[in-house]
Amino acid sequence: MNPAASTLRALLNPRSVAVYGASSDPGKFGGRVMRFLLQHGYRGRIVPVHPGAAEVLGIPAVSRLDTSGIPVDACLLALPSAHLAAALEDCGRAGARGAVIITADFAETGPEGAARQEELLQIARRHGLRLIGPNCLGFINPQLSLALTSSVALATGPMPRGAIGLACQSGSLMASLISHAQDTGAGFSVAASLGNQADIELCDLVEYFIEDEATRAICLYVEGLKDGRRFLELARRAHAAGKPVLAVKAGRSEAGQKLAQSHTASLAGSYAVWAAACRDHAVILLDDPEALIYCADFLVRCGVPACSTVAVISPSGGTVAVTGDRVAAAGLALADPGAATQDALRALLPPGRLVNPLDVGGLPRASGLDSALTAYELLARDPAVGAILIAVATTPQLEDKVRQWGRAALASGKPTAILLTPGTLVDGARHALKEIGCPHTNRLDDALRVLRAAIDYGAALRDSPPRTAAEGNPAGTAREYAARLPAGRLNEPDTKALLRACGIRTTEDVVAATVEAALAQARRIGYPVVLKGVSRELVHKSEAGAVRLDIPDEAALRAAWQAIAAGLERHRPGAALDGCVVQPMLKGGIELIVGCRWDAQFGAVVLAGSGGVLVEILDDVQMAVAPVSVEGAKRMIGRLRIAPVLAGARGRRPADVDALAGTVARLSELAAALGPRLVELDINPLLVLDAGHGAIALDGRATLTG
Repeated sequence: MNPAASTLRALLNPRSVAVYGASSDPGKFGGRVMRFLLQHGYRGRIVPVHPGAAEVLGIPAVSRLDTSGIPVDACLLALPSAHLAAALEDCGRAGARGAVIITADFAETGPEGAARQEELLQIARRHGLRLIGPNCLGFINPQLSLALTSSVALATGPMPRGAIGLACQSGSLMASLISHAQDTGAGFSVAASLGNQADIELCDLVEYFIEDEATRAICLYVEGLKDGRRFLELARRAHAAGKPVLAVKAGRSEAGQKLAQSHTASLAGSYAVWAAACRDHAVILLDDPEALIYCADFLVRCGVPACSTVAVISPSGGTVAVTGDRVAAAGLALADPGAATQDALRALLPPGRLVNPLDVGGLPRASGLDSALTAYELLARDPAVGAILIAVATTPQLEDKVRQWGRAALASGKPTAILLTPGTLVDGARHALKEIGCPHTNRLDDALRVLRAAIDYGAALRDSPPRTAAEGNPAGTAREYAARLPAGRLNEPDTKALLRACGIRTTEDVVAATVEAALAQARRIGYPVVLKGVSRELVHKSEAGAVRLDIPDEAALRAAWQAIAAGLERHRPGAALDGCVVQPMLKGGIELIVGCRWDAQFGAVVLAGSGGVLVEILDDVQMAVAPVSVEGAKRMIGRLRIAPVLAGARGRRPADVDALAGTVARLSELAAALGPRLVELDINPLLVLDAGHGAIALDGRATLTG
């Protein structure tokens, strides 16, 4: 373990803690921290630091730590900002391993606050201290009964102990999730609020959780990453360790997309890239903070399904019907139990009932309890059933049924989501499940999130293909060619030359400087032809009327040239027309877009989707962090809505998906090789021909930095 990680472990697992700003007043931050340390029974030594008090809440206090001779691992600083630097120096001189600064008014307030924060960081580094905060709510370590936090969530209820590691970039949200875990029976190994992340940041906590034996699932509330590539590498390590990572990301809106220069930049906004990166690295992305706890708790206590199918049980015909519909609408597959299971269920229930979703209501009271249990056990033993959703509605013997279902679910090894749909009527059942350690949800949406997360994570564990590059290594040649290109927007011919340098097939184009040269080129190619304007002022040629298709003869070509020049003048008054590209008119095939861009968090990103002039309206795209293998590119393509058309739906000839995937993989290698110099690149359209005939870039544009 490296020294920084060792110090972080000591900070989160302290044998002793010092509280600067300690107080007997629960209305003060330092007062709440002291009370929570005592209330929850922290087993280590507590050292109040107070310049004028001999004791705080009955515990002997010291005026300074460095002269006390008391060894301390962790310090919490609840002081006005003007006193923090001196206090942190005292921590360092005393040999503390780390400090938690809950005081606000630092980098979050502007340049002056950032300078004060940097001063604290330099003090910490000089003494080898690790910092959590400033502007945070601290952390809890239930394994040690340690509440080193001022959050009022610790004022009531027990500290929720369990196997979930939580790293949260919001203090109040951390507190809310602690309270939520208290209600549901979930628990934490460590839950930490990171504040401004002056030193310890989200990835540090993820790495700690991967190595921590008490942590079996990792939950994250993310507002931004300092190092996206490090996060992805840690996600791979968590995946290898069998520890699911679940995340909620704030900031899903894509402000500023309308100013993007390319289709790729518009489509591959920051949240879309984040979602793609999470999907490809087995990070379960959720849209609700409470769902973090529901889903992580389910994975910890119930495990993952062996297959991706769901059986639904309810004691209510209406509830089972609605739940079955919602399961299907959520994209989850209803299981088809084996013949033996179906026969046994039909013998148990009144005639005419479906086997899945299964209504176990309306049974005779004398046998209803046993029959409901037997029905569950039959489905749980069936290998065709991956997971079970029990949707509890009002029913005779409700609490007894729920209790026995809960016990059977824990004993079966079959991941089972128990949904309690009534209100306070089932509080007794809720208490019963909490008592036996069986998770449950109160909303159908949460139950579906739980099942989706478990099924997706199970599939990720079963599907871990090697990351391989495209065949050959064309990126080196392309890098050499790109080095000779100017910074700024590349025109179509330069972009296509760059594509050919990395092995991507393009149309053979000639730039004609005059209409007479264009006529000569068209005679050589043979009509019909395509004419496209060339100008560095053009972003989207079609919007300026600078693309003319299916030109049949010389007269039409002359007219097209004049129309392109006039359209450019209207679109960009004063812009120079550098000439026109003349290329053959290719027909047939399917138009797609393939592109790449540089993302500030994750680096090179590649994109593929339905192309043509309607690309942004159709919004049928998939993306991945580059580079991707050919196999990875095929998985991207398979998730597109247009995928059935590419496969040959409704009697069409199948398209050359192999060539399409090869193009995506090669472009991803180019993007990874050029790094931030390649700001963005579009191939739109890429014409994908029938299987065995390849794919051809018909148009392209790119932007390079210097």
